[in-house]
Amino acid sequence: MPIHDWTRVPSGSFHDFHQTWSIYLKSVLNKGVLPNGVSAMVEQRAGTKESDVLAVEWREPTRRWQPDDGGLLALDPPVAPFTFRSEQEHYAERANRIAIKHRSGETLAIIEIVSPGNKDSKASIGEFVEKALKFIRAGVHLLVIDLFPPTRRDPAGIHQRIWEEISDETFSFPVGKDRTLATYDAGAEKAADVHPLAVGDAMPDFPLFLWEGMHVKVPLEKSNELAWLDTPEFVRREVAEVESSQSAP
Repeated sequence: MPIHDWTRVPSGSFHDFHQTWSIYLKSVLNKGVLPNGVSAMVEQRAGTKESDVLAVEWREPTRRWQPDDGGLLALDPPVAPFTFRSEQEHYAERANRIAIKHRSGETLAIIEIVSPGNKDSKASIGEFVEKALKFIRAGVHLLVIDLFPPTRRDPAGIHQRIWEEISDETFSFPVGKDRTLATYDAGAEKAADVHPLAVGDAMPDFPLFLWEGMHVKVPLEKSNELAWLDTPEFVRREVAEVESSQSAP
């Protein structure tokens, strides 16, 4: 299932796809990917600028949790083209911080699907980056899916805007790649794994950390395909026509 180009179709078309994809992501995560006691829930945000997010939560079990309690939890470091680590943030962890919690349990991780509205102004992208940093610094792991190319407000992509607030390490896109998957381990030593993509690339399954050094692979490919097949035919045709016109000589 290739990544589609949503840049030249109305934002509402992507919004509909985004909403559907969020539901399918929740569904596939809850069907054996997440460990026992951990669940994914879609959280709706107020306002037009903030997208819905997928929150992964943990309800305290009645016995001590073990890493092999179901699901597809992995202890091996994820494999991604680019990996970043910051020791500086370890010291910031010692300061007082705001814990982000949900009424139904502890929030372990967040999946954010970037929308056009998150990049359409300096204020919008600033709010998105600020929110991402609050999650990471509160120990909430984060996966950011950005299917849109950089703008003048994020010339090196959304990951660089986030990571430059954590570390001096810099990121630049490889030639021909301008979409981004970025996952953040919000443990004592902050870490990011980044996978640049291009329109037409297959959507890989990608890590989402639940605890420091422990992650599951999010079935992005499967959920993306299910959402695409559930998208209205006229929208799929519209996206296909845009891609055909872009590839024409």
